[in-house]
Amino acid sequence: MANIKSAKKRAKVIDKKTLRNKMIKSKVKTCIKKVEAAIVQNDKEAANAALLVAISEIDKAASKGIFHKNTASRKISRLTKAVNKIA
Repeated sequence: MANIKSAKKRAKVIDKKTLRNKMIKSKVKTCIKKVEAAIVQNDKEAANAALLVAISEIDKAASKGIFHKNTASRKISRLTKAVNKIA
């Protein structure tokens, strides 16, 4: 455990940031699961609607530095490709 005041503060700040990052990552995962569920049910309209939400959340996470921009692009690309495969 930290003894110095500034080290204690840094530990608190890191805990807050870690919690925020976990919340955002969890939200992104939930959005991705909703898209995948719509794909499994072959519901193109629901998949497209869920895809728009997922893309928005992934982009927000990338802009906040939670995901690298290439990781965000990869996730969006794979989801979009899967939605476009629905007949």
